Amino acid sequence: MSNPTTPFGWQMPENTDLVTDLPADFEVFGQAVATDLQYLLGGTTGQVLAKASATDLDFDWVADAAGMTNPMTTTGDSIYSSSGSTPARLGIGSAGQVLTVASGLPSWATPTAGGITQLATGSLTGISTVTLSNISQAYKHLYVTVVNAQGASNGATVYRPNNVSTANGYKTMYIYLNDATWITGSFSVFPNRIDVSSDANEMDFLEIPNYTLTGYKMLNLTHAGATMNRSTLSFGRNSDTAAITSLVIMNGDAVNFSAGTYTLFGVS
Repeated sequence: MSNPTTPFGWQMPENTDLVTDLPADFEVFGQAVATDLQYLLGGTTGQVLAKASATDLDFDWVADAAGMTNPMTTTGDSIYSSSGSTPARLGIGSAGQVLTVASGLPSWATPTAGGITQLATGSLTGISTVTLSNISQAYKHLYVTVVNAQGASNGATVYRPNNVSTANGYKTMYIYLNDATWITGSFSVFPNRIDVSSDANEMDFLEIPNYTLTGYKMLNLTHAGATMNRSTLSFGRNSDTAAITSLVIMNGDAVNFSAGTYTLFGVS
């Protein structure tokens, strides 16, 4: 071992020293070590050791400018930058809440209700007409499904928003599959084929976007038939400009349905 030690220059006892000199030699060595490492002592919680000068072993305890104090207290908390880039705690939200921004800061909030809400449902069996009235205006669109509608004759299921029945109340085109041949035409009312009493498993889907607006309304109707010659696509608009508050579903032949169910949905 070199003496003094490198790189610190601490004087160690030498192998030629007398035994009686060792206590004094170790005192010199220990004091040199304590003097050089004295700056490692002290400091408080959260501080870091930093160089006080370019001098060897010259240190000081300072606040950690590059780090931060952890403000979180609860499992699920988050940290965000508050004014002046100060770390701030955002407590965990409640079940079902979503993270949003309010007044320029992140926050938890209950999401705005959305999706599809069932407004009405019922059976068509034994009746020729059903009127869905007082339709809520709190939604954006309306969906109507009619499932397994059957009648005593091969007529049509007619849909009349606001019960408009005038001959020119609708401008609707259709594409109709008749024995594997597509046929196009127009309706002055808004019908869709229904199946004869022996057929089942058929479905209508009526979509009315923006039904609360003043002006013409778009009407889209799809009929899925159980047999190849009973599939229809109908699309167009009605000429009534009032917001839609009711819908009539009726058998175009004025006879009672023998089966079928209807459901009205509001779409947010």
